[in-house]
Amino acid sequence: MHDAGRSTPWTGQGPTGVGPKATLYHDLAVELDGLLTGETDLTANAANAAAAIYHSLPDLNWAGFYFLHGKELVLGPFQGKPACARIPLPRGVCGTAAAERRSVLVGNVEAFPGHIACDSASRSELVIPMLADGRLLGVLDLDSPSLGRFDEQDQVGCEALVAIIVRHIAPFMLS
Repeated sequence: MHDAGRSTPWTGQGPTGVGPKATLYHDLAVELDGLLTGETDLTANAANAAAAIYHSLPDLNWAGFYFLHGKELVLGPFQGKPACARIPLPRGVCGTAAAERRSVLVGNVEAFPGHIACDSASRSELVIPMLADGRLLGVLDLDSPSLGRFDEQDQVGCEALVAIIVRHIAPFMLS
């Protein structure tokens, strides 16, 4: 657990949005792992992860989590405008990623059948499922106001970030 007298391990100096995406995601992964290490609260870790991602990756208007509760995703910690509180599986991009247990990259959300518009400014979306021991925990959802904002490098980078997040939160969700 973090000592309140000790400064947070997040420096905010790692990812700058400048340079190759691989470097950006590598630096963010290192920072994120340090930020989450030692904290045992699910909400604290998810909140810090959402904030770190939102403030590190360029051109996002929403970054956050939905956690699986029964047959629906329930809103977790996030950064951005207020969002849909519940998403039934397999509705929308988040519900599809969760139901199919695969990442879903959408260059134009208006072309995605059944898209749920929580923020009308969002134009593209990337959703990564969080899986641990074969169980779906939820999803990381990233939205952008720009068409085509996300590509395969973003997907690979965010899948690596989710692996770090899951390593830190799964023990508290699976117990």
